[in-house]
Amino acid sequence: MTSKNSPNEIQGDTRTTVIIAGRVHVPAEDVETFIAEARATSYPLAAANPGNVMISFCVEDAATGSVTVLEQWASQEALDRHVATPEITALLTKWGPRIRNEVRRFDADEKDPRA
Repeated sequence: MTSKNSPNEIQGDTRTTVIIAGRVHVPAEDVETFIAEARATSYPLAAANPGNVMISFCVEDAATGSVTVLEQWASQEALDRHVATPEITALLTKWGPRIRNEVRRFDADEKDPRA
């Protein structure tokens, strides 16, 4: 079911959430540093954001610098708040030119578990 409502608006027993999923490719020699910085920055900020449902960065293949990214946000507004923090802006500014980003944004309809 595709909703044309605003993000996180419940229609019946379904709401739309935002999923960020994919891979980033970091130079292999920098992958552990990238993961450490991404987790140290993103995890506590996401945990403090009531719109964050989950966030995960994990090394998929250290030899090739492949990192899996998976995030779920209750709304686009919650994701926007996260990305707009000075710490995330600095992280993206530092690493953006050094990575190949294959992460995509998806809208997902989620069934209300109370229904």
